[in-house]
Amino acid sequence: MAEDQDPVSTAAALLHRPALVVLAGPPGCGRTSMLRRVTEAVPGPAYAGGGLAMLRANPALALSRAVRARLPAHDVHLLAEAVRSRVRGGLLVLDDLQYADPATLAALPLLAGHCRVLVALRTPHRLPARAAAALRSSAAAWLTVPPLSRDAATDLARRTAAQLDPGALQAVLDRAGGNPLAVTALARQAAAGKAPGGSGIDQVAYAIATALADLPRPARTALAALGLLGRPAPAALLGPGASGLRAAGLITDGPGGDLVPVSTYVAETAAGLLDAAGRVELHTRLAQLTPPAEAARHLAAAGDPAGAHRMALAAADQVTGGDRAALLLFACDLDTPIDPRVRVAAADAALAAGQAAAAAKVLTTGTPLGVEADVLRGEALLQAGSPAAARAAVTPVPDAAPAPVLAGRDRVLLLAELATDPASAPDLAGKIAARYPNPPAGVAAALAAVHARHRTPGWDQELATVATAGGDRLIARYSAWLLVEELVADGRLAEAASAAQAAARECALDLAYGWQTRFAAAGDWALALHGTLPQTASEGEPEPEPVAGQGPDGVLERSGNLTDRALPDEARGYATAAAALIEADTGLLGAARARLDRGVAHPATAWVGRETAWLDGQPERAAHADDAGTHGLLTGLHAITARWAAHDLGQKGTPPIPAGLPQAARRTLTAWATGTGFTAAADGWRPVALREQVRCLLAAGLTDGDPARAVAALLDAERLADAAGLTVLAGRARRGLRRRHVHRDTRSPRSGDQLTRRETDVLRLVAEGEPTRRIAGQLGISAETVDTHIRAGMRKLGARTRTEAAALAFATFPSETPKDGR
Repeated sequence: MAEDQDPVSTAAALLHRPALVVLAGPPGCGRTSMLRRVTEAVPGPAYAGGGLAMLRANPALALSRAVRARLPAHDVHLLAEAVRSRVRGGLLVLDDLQYADPATLAALPLLAGHCRVLVALRTPHRLPARAAAALRSSAAAWLTVPPLSRDAATDLARRTAAQLDPGALQAVLDRAGGNPLAVTALARQAAAGKAPGGSGIDQVAYAIATALADLPRPARTALAALGLLGRPAPAALLGPGASGLRAAGLITDGPGGDLVPVSTYVAETAAGLLDAAGRVELHTRLAQLTPPAEAARHLAAAGDPAGAHRMALAAADQVTGGDRAALLLFACDLDTPIDPRVRVAAADAALAAGQAAAAAKVLTTGTPLGVEADVLRGEALLQAGSPAAARAAVTPVPDAAPAPVLAGRDRVLLLAELATDPASAPDLAGKIAARYPNPPAGVAAALAAVHARHRTPGWDQELATVATAGGDRLIARYSAWLLVEELVADGRLAEAASAAQAAARECALDLAYGWQTRFAAAGDWALALHGTLPQTASEGEPEPEPVAGQGPDGVLERSGNLTDRALPDEARGYATAAAALIEADTGLLGAARARLDRGVAHPATAWVGRETAWLDGQPERAAHADDAGTHGLLTGLHAITARWAAHDLGQKGTPPIPAGLPQAARRTLTAWATGTGFTAAADGWRPVALREQVRCLLAAGLTDGDPARAVAALLDAERLADAAGLTVLAGRARRGLRRRHVHRDTRSPRSGDQLTRRETDVLRLVAEGEPTRRIAGQLGISAETVDTHIRAGMRKLGARTRTEAAALAFATFPSETPKDGR
């Protein structure tokens, strides 16, 4: 009988009269739980028994356990009548039918016409073909136990390991495939910090391993192949065992006709059952059937590093960008002799893909690799953030080296000097410029970087030209990165975001994932700091639909998605800072602190951490500027936050104003030093950073001795903060107005239209920093439905952004509960 979408209700309906209903499913799928649910839904007494693996040879054992009596097992007709006379109008329930004895199996078709019979059968099973056929022909329904819904799987995982963070929880759910036993085992593994996979079988998974032993050998091999592949596979690759897996309910059809394991964990368990020889044999076979890139890894797993090395090099010649870098790095990591030229090629590809640390590592060996490798290693160390080590790496390169190598050495020396001692870099730049009347691209880019740091007239155009020039992609990308950082330092945040987004698009086309994520994260950091007013409808017009990627919500979602991935530290730092700043500004201070705690040490996150403390009313944690490793705008922001903290703590004094600040930051710190000029300083922030414009207006309202000017500044601050969703700063403006005895009714529209429970659930996940796609997955609804609930919540709460709505719902009014049933 075809699988039903609701097996519990289907089975219960059929069992209001004599019938045999079979609940079938793979190991760990929850057959026993569903058996219990159906039993509870069917009226009348239940007689429950079942088979036992160790006693399957005992005649009529399963039926005897159910009716609690000795039965005539020698005659199947007498056996059926004895059971019928005892069950009568009740329900006969048999679990683990795969372990039932032959007498029980033979009696069930006879009982089906007179009794209500409900049985659970694990697939795969070893029932004789004739007994299985008789069961199918006499069953009123043969129902497959469906996987857990996403909500049910999430609840089970949280009950098993409540401490799992959202990322680990999603990984558990994705691998488990709705299998309850797999959810339990994986959640426990994740909570214990155990790596997935491996050859070991834990106690919970032992039941799965035992069941898989009942599969025919070809099916076991096919399932183990899926576990080793870690991806869907065509039926031809899996061989004759695919049909057995389909019959057991262990695979399903995926996109493009490939076969997908219902539970990745079950497939990995099958792979774990292989002995060492079997694993080597299967990896060797897969290496013959898969593309070169996969084949190389299978050969390595089979213990053939030389073959894996050759295959990886062959595969690397067929791809570009990040894929080529990954294959060459893999080839260099094998336990086999590596040609120095391969190491140089791997480092070059890794640098072009933005994997500087990996490039430096592959060139770090106990034997000399040559001056070309020395220069490339110096470049890698420089881009990995180790300028002193980069200088040491290239210093041994002699002046008699070939011209391209010498130019590379001088480039690294100049950029290392710029990073360690910016004041002396122009002197070295002058000497190097004299050496190269027509400097090659790498030297020209290094000279442009020095001009950019010291703001030589035309520096931005010079660096942009180098960044967009053809030729060496590594030089162009590093120059583009320096351009973005210097534009940010100069307070030209919109230009920085535009340059970063353009560079990210170019890197995406070349599969340079490391560079792409760095540029994407830096662009979002510039946008988060710049601040944008969300799109609003004109008077009388309907509310516009949100546009993906626009405004703070788009920045928050992109940055949150980035921080879920394996990123270079530079990218993770900027992504974390961008998301945390938006969360803190919109009142989600707990979410911001948690995100910062999970992040990496970075100049941008250091300032956001101090700013979050100040917004949270903890000025003592923000009073001392920690601007190490910063310059330009970020140095100014550290100093401004320190001045606000000192003001809140009542501390006096005028710290020196750092050098090299953008005009807006310098004017703000001058206003703090003199006590006047905050309104003019606010105007200076208008094209730079909206939140800092609001803070200057707040300072004007708090320090201006003229009440009329102070109130006007605070009203402007409140208006701008409300429009941009800067919940905390808007609250400070209102407190300032109350001190000036300005009282207005500021109740939002939320007071007359309460949130529904689903809207509350969605906004709670928004408050936890979850993006739309993960909210949809956790709640089992579509992304469009999530957006609908968010817009409804924004309308009821009078919020301009989703994060402001979450803040209003849970930060400002945490005790309010939703209505049920709406």
